[in-house]
Amino acid sequence: MEKLITDNHLFIICFGFGIISIVAGLIMRKFPPKKINALYGYRTSSSMKNQKRWDFAQIYSSAEMIKIGFLNIVISFIGFIYFLTEITSMILGLTIMILSIIVLLFRVENAIKKKFK
Repeated sequence: MEKLITDNHLFIICFGFGIISIVAGLIMRKFPPKKINALYGYRTSSSMKNQKRWDFAQIYSSAEMIKIGFLNIVISFIGFIYFLTEITSMILGLTIMILSIIVLLFRVENAIKKKFK
């Protein structure tokens, strides 16, 4: 039976998340939120403490989103090299996506702490 690209959950999840991350990062880089708000931007308690932290967090997080997006796209092609079962590829794809978000938060929060001691 022929396998379709839509059957490859690892590819779909990681590639889709990668594209979304890159687009979101580019939008934030091009149109960063000017003022601290509760709707748009990289919003954590540490990034919202003052305007300098906010501005730094927006620039830094957009760059990290783009990097993580490209990394997810590269990882997505593992699905074409290794033939995994449907459930395994879905679990692996979702795990990679969640870990990517955790890494993004960890890296940005550490950068904020380092810059604003």
